[in-house]
Amino acid sequence: MKRVAVLIQPLLALVAAFVLTTLALLSTGVSPLEAYRLIIFGAFSTPVRLSDMIMLAAPLLLCAVGLSITFTGGLYNLGVEGQMIIGAIAAMVPLRLWPDWPPLLLWLMAALSGAVGGALWALLIGVLRRYAGVSEIFAGLGMNFLAGGLALYMVLGPWRRQTSASLSGTDLLPRELWLPTIDRLRLAPAAPVIAVLALAIVWWALTQTRWGLEVRAVGLNPAASERLGIATARRMAETLAACGALAGIAGMLQVVAVHHALIPNISSGIGLLGLLVALLSRADPRWLLPIVVAFAAFTVGSIQLPLTLGIDSAIAGVLQGALVLFALATRARQ
Repeated sequence: MKRVAVLIQPLLALVAAFVLTTLALLSTGVSPLEAYRLIIFGAFSTPVRLSDMIMLAAPLLLCAVGLSITFTGGLYNLGVEGQMIIGAIAAMVPLRLWPDWPPLLLWLMAALSGAVGGALWALLIGVLRRYAGVSEIFAGLGMNFLAGGLALYMVLGPWRRQTSASLSGTDLLPRELWLPTIDRLRLAPAAPVIAVLALAIVWWALTQTRWGLEVRAVGLNPAASERLGIATARRMAETLAACGALAGIAGMLQVVAVHHALIPNISSGIGLLGLLVALLSRADPRWLLPIVVAFAAFTVGSIQLPLTLGIDSAIAGVLQGALVLFALATRARQ
């Protein structure tokens, strides 16, 4: 019975969130059915918009998958946004230092650099938690601001445009370093493939390995796990590093597949959106992909609302905020 409740509660939160969003739409005099029709039309009506949705879903899924690891281990890694930014910065290093090297080699180096950068940034949260007694929640939030400031410094300082420094970002990477896309679309097939592969690997690691069993045990009761001989501190550090690495790869994809440069807002709020996905899914990998697709579709589709109905696309934020509210409510009642 408890298992059934765990599976049903995210659906109940989703339904309740749509009800609240519908009421918000009604208060503006807009037909909710028309608004939802436009959202679906905007996200799926053309190949270009569909490709945009997939390219948003790929890094979002990577962040959500990473967060499912830390949530399972009992850690609330709110620093995922900063880890994504640091991953993007780290990925830029080999791309800028050796632009003449073979693209495939540089993409692999960028992915490795992004993963290492994100992992190390996440481990700093663990260091602050263990040795300074700082909650990972506050440490993560603070390090998000620090990472954002570092990205801005790199854009306006060492990596500024050759003509003049600009908030629009660094100079574009050479075209041969852009991840290949489908003709006339902005869809780089490698991005969703990497994200889905990460989801499969993490699901296997958490459910089919001794390591995953120990991570779940640590998340449920760290003290008891320690008495049973599980290296609690090590497992917590590993979950943070794994999450940071996946967020760093998401940042790398933003560089080589989306923006083709480093921009101050390289994360585009994707890390924070990943927190909502992980929360709504209750860190269950089975729910991550459908929730990510729904969030990405709603975000891309809502862009059409100001043009057609004259309402702000921020209605997507209403739905996402409502999802968090009701997800927390269902968790509290468990």
